[in-house]
Amino acid sequence: MAPSSLSTRLTLLALLSGATFYFLYKSRRRLIPLKQLSLIPNPRKGKLFFISQTGTSKALAERLLKLLSSNNIPFDLVDPQNYEPEDLPKESLILIVASTWEDGNPPQNSKFFVNWLAEISTDFRAGNLLLSNCKFAVFGVGSRAYGETFNAVARDLGKRLRGLGATEMVAVGEGDVDGDIAGKGPSRKKSVNVAETNGKPDGKREMVTPVIRANLEKQGYKIIGSHSGVKICRWTKSQLRGRGGCYKHSFYGIESHRCMEATPSLACANKCVFCWRHHTNPVGKSWQWKMDDPLEIVDTAIDLHTKMIKQMKGVPGVTQERLSEGLYPRHCALSLVGEPIMYPEINMLVDELHRRRISTFLVTNAQFPEKIKMLKPVTQLYVSVDAATKDSLKAIDRPLFGDFWERFIDSLKALNEKHQRTVYRLTLVKGWNTEDVDAYSKLFNIGKPDFVEIKGVTYCGSSATSKLTMENVPWHADVKAFSEALALKSYGEYEVACEHAHSCCVLLAKTEKFKVDGQWYTWIDYEKFHDLVASGKPFKSEDYMALTPSWAVYGAEEGGFDPDQSRYRKERHHKPKTTA
Repeated sequence: MAPSSLSTRLTLLALLSGATFYFLYKSRRRLIPLKQLSLIPNPRKGKLFFISQTGTSKALAERLLKLLSSNNIPFDLVDPQNYEPEDLPKESLILIVASTWEDGNPPQNSKFFVNWLAEISTDFRAGNLLLSNCKFAVFGVGSRAYGETFNAVARDLGKRLRGLGATEMVAVGEGDVDGDIAGKGPSRKKSVNVAETNGKPDGKREMVTPVIRANLEKQGYKIIGSHSGVKICRWTKSQLRGRGGCYKHSFYGIESHRCMEATPSLACANKCVFCWRHHTNPVGKSWQWKMDDPLEIVDTAIDLHTKMIKQMKGVPGVTQERLSEGLYPRHCALSLVGEPIMYPEINMLVDELHRRRISTFLVTNAQFPEKIKMLKPVTQLYVSVDAATKDSLKAIDRPLFGDFWERFIDSLKALNEKHQRTVYRLTLVKGWNTEDVDAYSKLFNIGKPDFVEIKGVTYCGSSATSKLTMENVPWHADVKAFSEALALKSYGEYEVACEHAHSCCVLLAKTEKFKVDGQWYTWIDYEKFHDLVASGKPFKSEDYMALTPSWAVYGAEEGGFDPDQSRYRKERHHKPKTTA
Protein backbone atom coordinates (compact mmCIF):
# COMPACT_ATOMS: atom_id res chain seq x y z
CA MET A 1 0.00 0.00 0.00
CA ALA A 2 1.22 3.48 -0.84
CA PRO A 3 1.79 5.97 1.96
CA SER A 4 -0.43 9.01 2.24
CA SER A 5 2.41 11.26 1.12
CA LEU A 6 5.36 10.22 -1.06
CA SER A 7 7.58 12.80 0.66
CA THR A 8 6.92 11.41 4.12
CA ARG A 9 10.06 10.24 5.89
CA LEU A 10 10.24 7.58 8.56
CA THR A 11 10.61 9.78 11.67
CA LEU A 12 8.96 8.03 14.58
CA LEU A 13 8.23 10.16 17.61
CA ALA A 14 7.14 8.64 20.92
CA LEU A 15 6.82 10.04 24.41
CA LEU A 16 7.57 7.29 26.87
CA SER A 17 8.17 6.59 30.54
CA GLY A 18 10.21 9.62 31.41
CA ALA A 19 12.01 9.97 28.09
CA THR A 20 11.37 11.26 24.59
CA PHE A 21 12.85 9.15 21.82
CA TYR A 22 13.34 10.10 18.23
CA PHE A 23 13.41 6.81 16.42
CA LEU A 24 15.31 7.55 13.21
CA TYR A 25 15.85 4.99 10.51
CA LYS A 26 18.79 6.15 8.47
CA SER A 27 20.42 4.55 5.48
CA ARG A 28 23.92 5.96 5.60
CA ARG A 29 23.22 9.54 4.47
CA ARG A 30 19.51 9.51 3.71
CA LEU A 31 16.28 8.70 5.46
CA ILE A 32 14.26 5.75 4.17
CA PRO A 33 10.93 7.00 2.74
CA LEU A 34 7.84 5.27 4.04
CA LYS A 35 7.17 4.40 0.39
CA GLN A 36 10.34 2.29 0.35
CA LEU A 37 9.03 0.26 3.27
CA SER A 38 5.72 -0.20 1.51
CA LEU A 39 7.41 -1.50 -1.66
CA ILE A 40 9.40 -4.23 0.12
CA PRO A 41 8.10 -7.63 -1.09
CA ASN A 42 5.74 -8.45 1.72
CA PRO A 43 3.64 -11.58 1.40
CA ARG A 44 3.21 -11.42 5.18
CA LYS A 45 2.70 -8.36 7.34
CA GLY A 46 5.85 -6.89 8.80
CA LYS A 47 6.55 -7.87 12.39
CA LEU A 48 7.20 -5.24 15.08
CA PHE A 49 8.72 -6.91 18.14
CA PHE A 50 9.03 -5.30 21.56
CA ILE A 51 11.58 -6.67 24.01
CA SER A 52 10.55 -4.96 27.21
CA GLN A 53 10.93 -5.29 30.99
CA THR A 54 9.48 -2.08 32.40
CA GLY A 55 7.13 -1.24 29.53
CA THR A 56 9.20 1.50 27.88
CA SER A 57 10.02 -0.49 24.73
CA LYS A 58 6.49 -1.81 24.51
CA ALA A 59 5.04 1.69 24.68
CA LEU A 60 7.49 2.92 22.05
CA ALA A 61 6.58 0.01 19.77
CA GLU A 62 2.88 0.75 20.20
CA ARG A 63 3.41 4.38 19.18
CA LEU A 64 5.48 3.24 16.23
CA LEU A 65 2.72 0.86 15.17
CA LYS A 66 0.18 3.70 15.15
CA LEU A 67 2.43 5.80 12.95
CA LEU A 68 2.96 2.95 10.52
CA SER A 69 -0.75 2.23 10.41
CA SER A 70 -1.56 5.88 9.75
CA ASN A 71 0.63 5.60 6.66
CA ASN A 72 -1.07 2.40 5.49
CA ILE A 73 1.94 0.20 6.19
CA PRO A 74 0.68 -3.04 7.78
CA PHE A 75 2.58 -4.46 10.76
CA ASP A 76 1.77 -6.90 13.53
CA LEU A 77 2.85 -5.98 17.07
CA VAL A 78 4.55 -9.04 18.55
CA ASP A 79 5.47 -10.04 22.08
CA PRO A 80 8.42 -12.43 21.50
CA GLN A 81 7.26 -14.77 24.27
CA ASN A 82 4.23 -15.54 22.10
CA TYR A 83 6.21 -16.01 18.88
CA GLU A 84 7.80 -19.13 17.45
CA PRO A 85 11.37 -18.18 16.44
CA GLU A 86 11.50 -20.95 13.85
CA ASP A 87 9.03 -18.86 11.81
CA LEU A 88 11.64 -16.11 11.31
CA PRO A 89 12.77 -17.45 7.89
CA LYS A 90 9.23 -16.76 6.63
CA GLU A 91 9.42 -13.06 7.52
CA SER A 92 10.39 -10.39 5.00
CA LEU A 93 10.46 -7.34 7.27
CA ILE A 94 11.25 -7.13 11.00
CA LEU A 95 11.48 -4.11 13.30
CA ILE A 96 12.66 -4.65 16.89
CA VAL A 97 12.52 -2.24 19.83
CA ALA A 98 14.73 -3.85 22.48
CA SER A 99 15.52 -3.09 26.11
CA THR A 100 18.45 -4.46 28.06
CA TRP A 101 17.90 -5.74 31.58
CA GLU A 102 20.30 -6.76 34.37
CA ASP A 103 23.95 -7.49 33.47
CA GLY A 104 23.31 -6.94 29.77
CA ASN A 105 20.78 -9.77 29.60
CA PRO A 106 17.43 -9.70 27.78
CA PRO A 107 14.16 -9.09 29.67
CA GLN A 108 12.14 -12.07 30.79
CA ASN A 109 9.63 -11.89 27.93
CA SER A 110 12.31 -12.43 25.29
CA LYS A 111 14.83 -14.87 26.76
CA PHE A 112 13.77 -17.81 24.63
CA PHE A 113 13.62 -15.69 21.47
CA VAL A 114 17.06 -14.10 22.04
CA ASN A 115 18.66 -17.39 23.09
CA TRP A 116 17.25 -19.14 20.04
CA LEU A 117 18.83 -16.53 17.76
CA ALA A 118 22.16 -16.87 19.57
CA GLU A 119 22.16 -20.65 19.23
CA ILE A 120 20.98 -20.83 15.60
CA SER A 121 23.50 -18.20 14.48
CA THR A 122 26.32 -20.50 15.62
CA ASP A 123 24.77 -23.68 14.24
CA PHE A 124 26.56 -24.65 10.99
CA ARG A 125 23.45 -26.50 9.84
CA ALA A 126 21.49 -23.25 9.65
CA GLY A 127 24.06 -21.45 7.53
CA ASN A 128 24.44 -17.74 6.91
CA LEU A 129 21.55 -17.46 4.46
CA LEU A 130 18.74 -18.60 6.75
CA LEU A 131 17.21 -15.10 6.87
CA SER A 132 18.42 -13.88 3.48
CA ASN A 133 14.90 -12.88 2.43
CA CYS A 134 14.42 -10.68 5.49
CA LYS A 135 15.14 -6.99 6.04
CA PHE A 136 15.38 -5.64 9.58
CA ALA A 137 16.14 -2.70 11.85
CA VAL A 138 16.78 -2.73 15.60
CA PHE A 139 16.43 0.14 18.06
CA GLY A 140 17.85 -0.21 21.58
CA VAL A 141 16.36 1.37 24.70
CA GLY A 142 18.63 1.54 27.74
CA SER A 143 20.59 3.70 30.15
CA ARG A 144 24.10 4.89 29.33
CA ALA A 145 24.84 4.78 33.07
CA TYR A 146 25.27 1.00 32.76
CA GLY A 147 28.45 1.45 30.74
CA GLU A 148 29.49 -1.52 28.60
CA THR A 149 26.09 -3.23 28.87
CA PHE A 150 24.27 -0.17 27.50
CA ASN A 151 21.90 -1.52 24.82
CA ALA A 152 23.79 -4.81 24.75
CA VAL A 153 20.68 -6.77 23.74
CA ALA A 154 19.95 -4.55 20.73
CA ARG A 155 23.55 -4.73 19.54
CA ASP A 156 23.63 -8.50 19.94
CA LEU A 157 20.36 -8.90 18.04
CA GLY A 158 21.72 -6.87 15.15
CA LYS A 159 24.85 -9.01 15.06
CA ARG A 160 22.87 -12.28 15.12
CA LEU A 161 20.45 -11.21 12.40
CA ARG A 162 23.26 -10.03 10.14
CA GLY A 163 25.07 -13.31 10.73
CA LEU A 164 22.02 -15.22 9.50
CA GLY A 165 21.95 -13.29 6.24
CA ALA A 166 19.25 -10.71 7.02
CA THR A 167 19.68 -7.28 5.43
CA GLU A 168 20.10 -4.46 7.93
CA MET A 169 18.30 -1.36 6.64
CA VAL A 170 20.02 0.95 9.14
CA ALA A 171 22.60 0.61 11.89
CA VAL A 172 21.38 -0.33 15.34
CA GLY A 173 19.85 2.73 17.02
CA GLU A 174 20.68 3.41 20.65
CA GLY A 175 18.32 5.29 22.94
CA ASP A 176 19.27 6.55 26.41
CA VAL A 177 16.26 6.76 28.75
CA ASP A 178 18.16 8.84 31.30
CA GLY A 179 19.31 11.27 28.62
CA ASP A 180 15.66 11.99 27.76
CA ILE A 181 16.18 11.91 24.01
CA ALA A 182 17.78 9.31 21.84
CA GLY A 183 18.89 8.82 18.31
CA LYS A 184 21.80 7.32 16.51
CA GLY A 185 23.57 7.89 13.26
CA PRO A 186 24.97 5.21 10.99
CA SER A 187 28.17 4.70 12.96
CA ARG A 188 28.04 1.80 15.41
CA LYS A 189 30.94 3.18 17.39
CA LYS A 190 29.26 6.21 18.84
CA SER A 191 25.68 6.97 19.77
CA VAL A 192 24.40 10.51 19.88
CA ASN A 193 22.42 11.78 22.83
CA VAL A 194 20.95 15.20 22.09
CA ALA A 195 20.32 15.87 25.79
CA GLU A 196 23.97 15.47 26.73
CA THR A 197 24.94 18.88 25.50
CA ASN A 198 21.56 20.47 26.26
CA GLY A 199 22.60 23.41 24.15
CA LYS A 200 25.46 24.26 26.52
CA PRO A 201 28.95 24.88 25.10
CA ASP A 202 30.60 22.99 28.00
CA GLY A 203 28.49 19.89 27.45
CA LYS A 204 26.93 20.05 30.91
CA ARG A 205 23.33 18.95 30.95
CA GLU A 206 20.61 19.36 33.53
CA MET A 207 19.82 16.30 35.61
CA VAL A 208 16.09 16.91 35.59
CA THR A 209 14.86 16.84 32.01
CA PRO A 210 11.38 18.18 31.16
CA VAL A 211 9.86 14.69 31.09
CA ILE A 212 11.50 13.60 34.37
CA ARG A 213 10.33 16.87 35.92
CA ALA A 214 6.76 16.22 34.77
CA ASN A 215 6.81 12.69 36.19
CA LEU A 216 8.15 13.79 39.57
CA GLU A 217 5.85 16.79 39.85
CA LYS A 218 2.92 14.49 39.14
CA GLN A 219 3.97 12.56 42.26
CA GLY A 220 3.98 15.72 44.37
CA TYR A 221 7.67 16.64 44.21
CA LYS A 222 8.70 20.27 44.02
CA ILE A 223 11.78 20.51 41.82
CA ILE A 224 14.54 22.89 42.86
CA GLY A 225 16.82 24.17 40.12
CA SER A 226 18.16 21.41 37.91
CA HIS A 227 18.84 18.51 40.31
CA SER A 228 17.20 18.97 43.74
CA GLY A 229 13.77 18.44 45.19
CA VAL A 230 11.51 18.78 48.22
CA LYS A 231 8.22 17.14 49.15
CA ILE A 232 5.91 17.37 52.13
CA CYS A 233 5.74 14.08 54.03
CA ARG A 234 2.45 12.51 55.10
CA TRP A 235 3.77 12.41 58.67
CA THR A 236 4.38 16.16 58.55
CA LYS A 237 0.72 16.58 57.65
CA SER A 238 -0.27 14.06 60.31
CA GLN A 239 1.48 15.85 63.17
CA LEU A 240 0.24 19.21 61.95
CA ARG A 241 -3.23 17.74 62.51
CA GLY A 242 -2.26 16.33 65.91
CA ARG A 243 -2.58 12.75 64.68
CA GLY A 244 0.91 11.51 65.51
CA GLY A 245 4.44 11.72 64.15
CA CYS A 246 6.66 9.33 62.25
CA TYR A 247 9.01 6.75 63.71
CA LYS A 248 11.80 9.37 63.84
CA HIS A 249 9.64 11.27 66.33
CA SER A 250 9.34 8.15 68.49
CA PHE A 251 12.96 7.05 68.17
CA TYR A 252 14.82 10.38 68.15
CA GLY A 253 12.40 13.12 69.20
CA ILE A 254 12.16 15.07 65.96
CA GLU A 255 9.07 17.22 65.50
CA SER A 256 7.46 15.71 62.42
CA HIS A 257 5.43 18.85 61.68
CA ARG A 258 8.70 20.80 61.54
CA CYS A 259 10.58 18.32 59.35
CA MET A 260 11.49 19.08 55.72
CA GLU A 261 12.13 16.14 53.38
CA ALA A 262 14.56 17.09 50.62
CA THR A 263 17.49 16.01 48.47
CA PRO A 264 20.23 17.86 46.58
CA SER A 265 20.53 14.96 44.10
CA LEU A 266 17.55 13.24 42.52
CA ALA A 267 19.90 10.80 40.79
CA CYS A 268 20.75 7.41 42.28
CA ALA A 269 23.21 4.58 41.59
CA ASN A 270 20.67 1.83 42.33
CA LYS A 271 17.30 0.72 40.99
CA CYS A 272 15.97 -0.97 44.13
CA VAL A 273 13.00 -3.29 43.74
CA PHE A 274 11.17 -1.48 46.57
CA CYS A 275 11.83 2.06 45.29
CA TRP A 276 8.91 4.31 46.24
CA ARG A 277 9.43 6.36 43.09
CA HIS A 278 9.26 3.46 40.60
CA HIS A 279 12.53 4.71 39.06
CA THR A 280 11.13 7.91 37.59
CA ASN A 281 14.29 9.65 38.83
CA PRO A 282 17.57 9.56 36.84
CA VAL A 283 20.50 7.24 37.57
CA GLY A 284 24.25 7.78 37.48
CA LYS A 285 27.56 6.58 38.88
CA SER A 286 29.18 10.00 39.15
CA TRP A 287 28.21 13.65 39.02
CA GLN A 288 27.91 14.58 35.35
CA TRP A 289 25.37 17.38 35.42
CA LYS A 290 25.13 21.10 35.80
CA MET A 291 25.52 22.02 39.49
CA ASP A 292 23.38 24.48 41.44
CA ASP A 293 24.55 26.61 44.37
CA PRO A 294 23.96 25.03 47.84
CA LEU A 295 22.68 28.27 49.36
CA GLU A 296 20.15 28.61 46.55
CA ILE A 297 19.04 25.00 47.09
CA VAL A 298 18.48 25.52 50.82
CA ASP A 299 16.69 28.86 50.36
CA THR A 300 14.39 27.44 47.69
CA ALA A 301 13.73 24.20 49.61
CA ILE A 302 12.62 26.12 52.69
CA ASP A 303 10.52 28.50 50.59
CA LEU A 304 8.74 25.64 48.76
CA HIS A 305 8.33 23.66 51.98
CA THR A 306 6.72 26.57 53.83
CA LYS A 307 4.35 27.17 50.90
CA MET A 308 3.21 23.56 51.18
CA ILE A 309 2.78 23.98 54.94
CA LYS A 310 0.62 27.08 54.38
CA GLN A 311 -1.69 24.99 52.22
CA MET A 312 -2.57 23.02 55.37
CA LYS A 313 -4.28 26.07 56.86
CA GLY A 314 -7.94 25.31 57.50
CA VAL A 315 -7.46 21.53 57.32
CA PRO A 316 -9.37 19.84 60.18
CA GLY A 317 -7.17 19.44 63.26
CA VAL A 318 -4.50 21.95 62.22
CA THR A 319 -4.13 24.52 64.98
CA GLN A 320 -2.60 27.95 64.50
CA GLU A 321 0.17 27.05 66.95
CA ARG A 322 1.26 23.94 65.05
CA LEU A 323 0.93 25.72 61.72
CA SER A 324 3.15 28.57 62.92
CA GLU A 325 5.75 26.08 64.14
CA GLY A 326 5.60 24.16 60.86
CA LEU A 327 6.50 27.29 58.91
CA TYR A 328 9.96 27.18 60.51
CA PRO A 329 11.52 23.75 59.83
CA ARG A 330 13.93 22.49 62.48
CA HIS A 331 14.85 19.21 60.81
CA CYS A 332 15.86 18.17 57.32
CA ALA A 333 15.64 14.56 56.16
CA LEU A 334 18.08 14.33 53.26
CA SER A 335 16.50 11.12 52.07
CA LEU A 336 13.70 12.14 49.72
CA VAL A 337 14.86 10.29 46.63
CA GLY A 338 18.16 9.64 44.88
CA GLU A 339 21.60 9.81 46.50
CA PRO A 340 22.20 13.14 48.31
CA ILE A 341 25.84 12.37 49.04
CA MET A 342 26.57 12.48 45.27
CA TYR A 343 26.09 16.26 45.26
CA PRO A 344 29.64 17.70 45.10
CA GLU A 345 28.81 20.56 47.52
CA ILE A 346 27.05 18.39 50.09
CA ASN A 347 29.26 19.70 52.92
CA MET A 348 28.42 23.32 52.13
CA LEU A 349 24.73 22.43 51.99
CA VAL A 350 24.93 20.71 55.39
CA ASP A 351 26.80 23.71 56.81
CA GLU A 352 24.06 26.01 55.58
CA LEU A 353 21.35 23.92 57.22
CA HIS A 354 23.27 23.78 60.52
CA ARG A 355 23.87 27.54 60.40
CA ARG A 356 20.08 27.90 60.49
CA ARG A 357 19.99 25.36 63.36
CA ILE A 358 18.21 22.79 61.19
CA SER A 359 19.25 19.25 62.07
CA THR A 360 20.32 16.83 59.34
CA PHE A 361 19.47 13.15 58.87
CA LEU A 362 21.33 12.03 55.75
CA VAL A 363 20.78 8.65 54.06
CA THR A 364 23.26 7.10 51.63
CA ASN A 365 22.88 3.89 49.63
CA ALA A 366 26.37 2.61 50.47
CA GLN A 367 27.91 3.00 47.01
CA PHE A 368 30.11 6.05 47.61
CA PRO A 369 32.54 5.25 50.46
CA GLU A 370 34.88 8.13 49.64
CA LYS A 371 32.02 10.59 49.91
CA ILE A 372 31.17 9.19 53.36
CA LYS A 373 34.77 9.73 54.48
CA MET A 374 34.73 13.33 53.27
CA LEU A 375 31.35 14.15 54.82
CA LYS A 376 31.29 16.69 57.65
CA PRO A 377 29.39 15.85 60.86
CA VAL A 378 25.64 15.50 60.37
CA THR A 379 23.11 14.98 63.13
CA GLN A 380 22.59 11.37 62.12
CA LEU A 381 24.16 9.46 59.22
CA TYR A 382 22.36 6.49 57.72
CA VAL A 383 23.60 3.73 55.45
CA SER A 384 20.98 1.58 53.73
CA VAL A 385 21.76 -2.07 54.38
CA ASP A 386 19.22 -3.66 52.07
CA ALA A 387 20.71 -7.15 52.14
CA ALA A 388 23.42 -9.10 53.93
CA THR A 389 25.02 -11.07 51.08
CA LYS A 390 26.44 -10.10 47.71
CA ASP A 391 23.88 -12.05 45.69
CA SER A 392 20.86 -10.78 47.62
CA LEU A 393 22.14 -7.17 47.55
CA LYS A 394 22.51 -7.37 43.78
CA ALA A 395 19.01 -8.81 43.41
CA ILE A 396 17.27 -6.27 45.63
CA ASP A 397 19.23 -3.06 44.92
CA ARG A 398 20.02 -3.70 41.23
CA PRO A 399 23.17 -1.51 41.47
CA LEU A 400 24.86 0.18 38.52
CA PHE A 401 28.38 -0.41 39.83
CA GLY A 402 30.07 -3.70 38.95
CA ASP A 403 32.04 -3.53 42.22
CA PHE A 404 28.90 -2.75 44.22
CA TRP A 405 29.73 -5.23 47.01
CA GLU A 406 33.21 -3.83 47.60
CA ARG A 407 31.74 -0.32 47.66
CA PHE A 408 29.08 -1.49 50.10
CA ILE A 409 31.63 -2.98 52.51
CA ASP A 410 33.91 0.06 52.22
CA SER A 411 30.93 2.30 53.00
CA LEU A 412 30.30 0.37 56.21
CA LYS A 413 33.99 0.72 57.13
CA ALA A 414 33.80 4.46 56.47
CA LEU A 415 30.75 4.67 58.73
CA ASN A 416 32.78 3.11 61.55
CA GLU A 417 35.19 6.05 61.38
CA LYS A 418 32.47 8.60 62.13
CA HIS A 419 32.09 9.96 65.66
CA GLN A 420 28.54 11.26 65.36
CA ARG A 421 25.37 9.13 65.40
CA THR A 422 25.34 6.40 62.78
CA VAL A 423 22.56 4.08 61.66
CA TYR A 424 22.13 0.92 59.60
CA ARG A 425 18.74 1.09 57.89
CA LEU A 426 17.28 -2.32 57.05
CA THR A 427 14.18 -2.58 54.85
CA LEU A 428 12.67 -6.03 55.22
CA VAL A 429 11.10 -7.53 52.10
CA LYS A 430 9.57 -10.96 52.69
CA GLY A 431 10.94 -13.48 50.25
CA TRP A 432 13.99 -11.30 49.47
CA ASN A 433 16.10 -10.44 52.51
CA THR A 434 14.51 -11.72 55.72
CA GLU A 435 16.31 -15.05 56.07
CA ASP A 436 19.90 -13.87 56.62
CA VAL A 437 20.02 -13.02 60.33
CA ASP A 438 23.50 -14.51 60.75
CA ALA A 439 24.88 -12.61 57.76
CA TYR A 440 23.35 -9.33 58.96
CA SER A 441 24.88 -9.77 62.40
CA LYS A 442 28.33 -10.16 60.83
CA LEU A 443 27.92 -6.78 59.13
CA PHE A 444 27.51 -5.17 62.57
CA ASN A 445 31.19 -5.78 63.25
CA ILE A 446 32.22 -3.83 60.15
CA GLY A 447 30.35 -0.54 60.58
CA LYS A 448 29.63 -0.76 64.33
CA PRO A 449 26.61 1.58 63.99
CA ASP A 450 25.05 3.29 66.98
CA PHE A 451 21.61 2.18 65.86
CA VAL A 452 19.93 -0.29 63.56
CA GLU A 453 16.54 0.65 62.15
CA ILE A 454 14.55 -2.34 60.96
CA LYS A 455 11.47 -1.48 58.94
CA GLY A 456 8.99 -3.46 56.91
CA VAL A 457 8.89 -2.48 53.25
CA THR A 458 6.16 -0.03 52.26
CA TYR A 459 3.99 -1.37 49.47
CA CYS A 460 3.58 1.28 46.79
CA GLY A 461 1.74 -0.78 44.20
CA SER A 462 3.11 -3.14 41.59
CA SER A 463 4.78 -1.62 38.57
CA ALA A 464 6.75 -2.72 35.56
CA THR A 465 9.95 -2.13 37.52
CA SER A 466 8.86 -4.01 40.63
CA LYS A 467 6.71 -7.08 41.05
CA LEU A 468 6.36 -6.73 44.81
CA THR A 469 2.93 -7.46 46.25
CA MET A 470 1.38 -7.24 49.70
CA GLU A 471 2.73 -10.75 50.25
CA ASN A 472 6.21 -9.18 50.43
CA VAL A 473 5.20 -6.79 53.24
CA PRO A 474 5.97 -8.15 56.73
CA TRP A 475 3.62 -7.65 59.68
CA HIS A 476 4.86 -5.69 62.68
CA ALA A 477 5.09 -9.01 64.54
CA ASP A 478 7.45 -10.26 61.81
CA VAL A 479 9.64 -7.17 62.14
CA LYS A 480 9.73 -7.57 65.93
CA ALA A 481 10.69 -11.24 65.69
CA PHE A 482 13.48 -10.46 63.20
CA SER A 483 14.74 -7.59 65.39
CA GLU A 484 14.80 -9.72 68.52
CA ALA A 485 16.68 -12.48 66.71
CA LEU A 486 19.21 -9.96 65.38
CA ALA A 487 19.72 -8.44 68.84
CA LEU A 488 20.23 -11.92 70.27
CA LYS A 489 22.98 -12.56 67.71
CA SER A 490 24.87 -9.50 68.95
CA TYR A 491 25.33 -11.12 72.40
CA GLY A 492 24.22 -8.02 74.27
CA GLU A 493 26.05 -5.42 72.19
CA TYR A 494 22.68 -4.28 70.83
CA GLU A 495 19.24 -4.42 72.38
CA VAL A 496 15.77 -3.68 71.08
CA ALA A 497 15.18 -0.14 72.32
CA CYS A 498 12.14 1.40 70.60
CA GLU A 499 9.29 0.63 68.25
CA HIS A 500 6.75 2.43 66.11
CA ALA A 501 4.01 -0.07 65.42
CA HIS A 502 2.23 2.16 62.92
CA SER A 503 5.30 2.12 60.65
CA CYS A 504 6.22 -1.54 61.33
CA CYS A 505 9.56 -0.21 62.53
CA VAL A 506 11.88 -1.28 65.38
CA LEU A 507 15.09 0.26 66.67
CA LEU A 508 18.15 -1.56 67.98
CA ALA A 509 20.60 0.57 69.95
CA LYS A 510 24.11 0.03 71.28
CA THR A 511 23.59 -0.98 74.88
CA GLU A 512 26.83 0.37 76.29
CA LYS A 513 26.36 3.84 74.77
CA PHE A 514 22.66 4.55 74.99
CA LYS A 515 21.35 2.59 77.96
CA VAL A 516 22.21 4.44 81.16
CA ASP A 517 21.06 3.10 84.53
CA GLY A 518 18.46 0.96 82.80
CA GLN A 519 17.00 3.82 80.75
CA TRP A 520 17.34 4.45 77.03
CA TYR A 521 18.80 7.68 75.66
CA THR A 522 18.02 7.38 71.97
CA TRP A 523 16.51 10.86 71.67
CA ILE A 524 18.58 13.83 70.52
CA ASP A 525 19.28 17.12 72.28
CA TYR A 526 19.11 19.17 69.09
CA GLU A 527 20.09 22.49 70.64
CA LYS A 528 23.15 20.82 72.19
CA PHE A 529 24.06 19.37 68.78
CA HIS A 530 23.99 22.78 67.12
CA ASP A 531 26.07 24.25 69.93
CA LEU A 532 28.64 21.49 69.45
CA VAL A 533 28.78 22.12 65.69
CA ALA A 534 29.15 25.86 66.24
CA SER A 535 32.02 25.28 68.69
CA GLY A 536 34.17 23.77 65.97
CA LYS A 537 35.53 21.23 68.45
CA PRO A 538 35.41 17.44 68.02
CA PHE A 539 32.42 15.73 69.59
CA LYS A 540 30.76 12.32 69.61
CA SER A 541 27.29 10.83 69.61
CA GLU A 542 27.03 10.51 73.40
CA ASP A 543 27.50 14.27 73.75
CA TYR A 544 24.04 15.12 72.43
CA MET A 545 21.84 12.20 73.46
CA ALA A 546 18.62 12.70 75.43
CA LEU A 547 16.26 10.52 77.48
CA THR A 548 13.75 8.45 75.54
CA PRO A 549 10.17 8.83 76.86
CA SER A 550 8.54 5.70 78.25
CA TRP A 551 5.86 5.56 75.53
CA ALA A 552 8.51 5.12 72.82
CA VAL A 553 10.39 2.29 74.53
CA TYR A 554 10.05 -1.18 73.06
CA GLY A 555 7.14 -3.09 74.56
CA ALA A 556 5.30 -0.01 75.84
CA GLU A 557 1.53 -0.16 75.65
CA GLU A 558 1.47 2.87 73.33
CA GLY A 559 3.53 1.02 70.67
CA GLY A 560 5.55 4.17 70.01
CA PHE A 561 2.53 6.46 69.61
CA ASP A 562 2.93 9.82 71.35
CA PRO A 563 0.10 10.08 73.95
CA ASP A 564 0.02 13.86 73.46
CA GLN A 565 -1.32 13.19 69.97
CA SER A 566 -4.81 11.94 69.07
CA ARG A 567 -4.91 8.51 67.46
CA TYR A 568 -6.94 8.49 64.25
CA ARG A 569 -8.07 5.19 62.83
CA LYS A 570 -9.52 4.99 59.35
CA GLU A 571 -12.82 3.25 58.98
CA ARG A 572 -12.50 0.02 57.08
CA HIS A 573 -15.33 -1.07 54.85
CA HIS A 574 -14.07 -4.45 53.73
CA LYS A 575 -16.77 -6.86 52.69
CA PRO A 576 -17.00 -9.78 55.11
CA LYS A 577 -15.64 -13.05 53.79
CA THR A 578 -18.30 -15.54 52.87
CA THR A 579 -17.93 -19.17 53.70
CA ALA A 580 -19.02 -21.94 51.43
